Amino acid sequence: MSNRKLRMGMIGGGKDAFIGAIHRIAANMDGQIELVCGALSMHADVAQESGRMLFLDPERIYNNYEDLFKAEAQMPADKRMDFVTIVTPNFAHFAPAMLALENGFNVVVEKPVTFTLEEAQQLKQKVEETGLLLLLTHTYAGYPMVKEARQLIKSGALGKVRKIHVEYIQGWLSRLSEREGNAGAAWRTDPKKSGKSGCMGDIGTHAAHLAEYISGLKITQLNASLNTVVEGRMLDDDGAVLLRFEEGATGSLIASQIAAGEENALKIRVYGENGGLEWAQMEPNTLTIRWQDKPAEVLRAGSNYGGRLSSFATSNCRTPGGHPKGYLEAFGNLYKNFALTLSAKIEGVEPQEEWLDFPSIDDGIRGMAFINNVVASNESNEKWTDYTI
Repeated sequence: MSNRKLRMGMIGGGKDAFIGAIHRIAANMDGQIELVCGALSMHADVAQESGRMLFLDPERIYNNYEDLFKAEAQMPADKRMDFVTIVTPNFAHFAPAMLALENGFNVVVEKPVTFTLEEAQQLKQKVEETGLLLLLTHTYAGYPMVKEARQLIKSGALGKVRKIHVEYIQGWLSRLSEREGNAGAAWRTDPKKSGKSGCMGDIGTHAAHLAEYISGLKITQLNASLNTVVEGRMLDDDGAVLLRFEEGATGSLIASQIAAGEENALKIRVYGENGGLEWAQMEPNTLTIRWQDKPAEVLRAGSNYGGRLSSFATSNCRTPGGHPKGYLEAFGNLYKNFALTLSAKIEGVEPQEEWLDFPSIDDGIRGMAFINNVVASNESNEKWTDYTI
């Protein structure tokens, strides 16, 4: 394995930016990565101040991402960054991601991967042309018990999957927060910055990815109803989708950001011929399995039960049973697996299967297709729509 840390750059995520700080914590969690440079804001003064606050080399604090790629590409191989993390709003993902790949840099990018499906397809083509890695930070795929649920279904223990219900309920947009000084609300509810969907693009995509990731089945058709509940808002803030999956499974997806009082209530239930499982993001250590013909099981992250848990779950646990393994750790698992895979590639060795288990450009394309198809179904008076890409 590599005898050095991977060198990371960052675009966006300057001071007072929520998600940039999360990425830096996650990247630092396992000691494999160091932040060496950044273009941390579109505003030069903020970019410079943010870089100083992070103790970056003054010569590697850039005022824009074009300068970053130009300068880093010319640096000696033992100094230049290995990958760049892009944590800008949705509309500003594609251009820096493409420029990174064109300059030979691997990419970590926030979801949704781009502003449009067409951009995502172009990005996939560039990833394939260059052979570089791209990590899409669908955070919830990093939780140990989500990985356990995926492996349990993959093993066939539940039998053929029949039903999938997933919901992602928040309350933080119950008021017109975008006009009350909330910067995160402002860009997420602006179609020029967020895209053609608000709630479904922001959190519905997470729910759809989780349903496909755990079940191993792809959505084939959907029937969507979108609502804009808060008067004056430009994009949907609530909605529901009926789903049809491969192999005859059916299900539903509910996403809402106007459920006053709710925090981050992501929950999924999957039912097969022999039983079902349930996982909730606000109780992430627990995976409940309900069998048709025997008592229910409650599995807990960090408690291996003499080898009962899969290697995909145990390799993503850092602490013994009873110690919460939450959002930051899940984010850290995405970075860890990406870093281990990239280090293996640099050293010319084969990465372990567990390391390769992180969301990629293909997940990004399906997320953009989900947004397109949900909006199309809603605009067609809630008709069944084929899941086209």
